[in-house]
Amino acid sequence: MDLRLEQLKERTRVDAPSTRRSSRIRLQIPVFLKGSDASGTEFIELTKTLNISATGACIASTHMLRTDQTVQLTIPAPIPTASSMIPSETPPIMAKVLREELLGEWRLFGLEFLRPLE
Repeated sequence: MDLRLEQLKERTRVDAPSTRRSSRIRLQIPVFLKGSDASGTEFIELTKTLNISATGACIASTHMLRTDQTVQLTIPAPIPTASSMIPSETPPIMAKVLREELLGEWRLFGLEFLRPLE
């Protein structure tokens, strides 16, 4: 197994529920991350969550973000169908950057959702 993947798994282990407002689960979900980097340049990046809860997530990114900045996450929707049962898009999730860790060329960011997921 790749050493970086093993390090990533170790850093994103699930914390005890008593230390958090909501339990985190290790779940990789593809997301579009939209924001501006530390130099002010806007970007949209396809990345993934490493863990997620009702109140936040840990994501991987190659961009430099600032602590306390607001970013937008959007979960890619499936190809639209004629059925009205499947939404054509998912609403964006606004989040604040709380922390950053470096892992090789990747940056791991702890995000807090501005509104908890329902």
